[in-house]
Amino acid sequence: MFQTIAPEMEIITPIRDLKLTRQEEVEYLQKNGVEYSWEKAQYSINKGIWGTSVGGKETLTSGQPLPDSAYPSQLQKTEAEKVVLHFEKGELVGLNGEFNKPAANIQKLEALASAFAIGRDIHVGDTIIGIKGRVGFEAAAPLIIIKAHHLLEKHTLGKWQQYWKEQLGNWYGMLFHEGQYLDPVMRNIETFLEDTQKTVTGTVTVSLKPYHFSLDGIESEHDLMNSGFGQYGEVNNAWTADDAKGFIKIVGNAQNIYAHVNKEQYD
Repeated sequence: MFQTIAPEMEIITPIRDLKLTRQEEVEYLQKNGVEYSWEKAQYSINKGIWGTSVGGKETLTSGQPLPDSAYPSQLQKTEAEKVVLHFEKGELVGLNGEFNKPAANIQKLEALASAFAIGRDIHVGDTIIGIKGRVGFEAAAPLIIIKAHHLLEKHTLGKWQQYWKEQLGNWYGMLFHEGQYLDPVMRNIETFLEDTQKTVTGTVTVSLKPYHFSLDGIESEHDLMNSGFGQYGEVNNAWTADDAKGFIKIVGNAQNIYAHVNKEQYD
């Protein structure tokens, strides 16, 4: 991205260029008078609005979990609480009836949910140069928002909207991660993703509990379960039993033809 928008800038990367290890960095700082809890410094903690990454000796292995003490947010609440997330066209516009900008809502939800030590996990990812990386993280608000938003989409989007959004969303995330944000295809994908969110408006109720959360349900004027055509497993109003029999027969035609032509496979 810098090469595209500011090619005249020099990018300085001493740790990469000098191939410094974490221990060499610590020794350099100690030698130059920096006082710190070096036991704690064995973990690299990078905090942002969309979560906090935690790297250390355990994440350099494939099997060791991070100790509880490595995570910045510790368990403070044990009594379950409910929180209501308000979405408008896919964006988080409010919490518990109070409305604000999405960034402010993310931070507010993080403060609420991190007290339950929610959102801890270890991610294994693929880099653009082919090696795999393992890093711990805590991201209470993002995990809740993603799952709540996904549930609301299940209720308000059609089957194929959900399918293609997932496909393009995965590609978008990969290209973004690999520094391809300025590629024009990203604008094309964004157009599709934004269009899918026209009906993703409503509320999602979430129960916060120690170390985990659960989604209670949604309310939306665009809820496709409220179509009036029928209820899953219950009486259907928009078609008859004969309609269903005919539909089943037609849908099964392709496999019936294949089985008829290739009888030996079914003997």
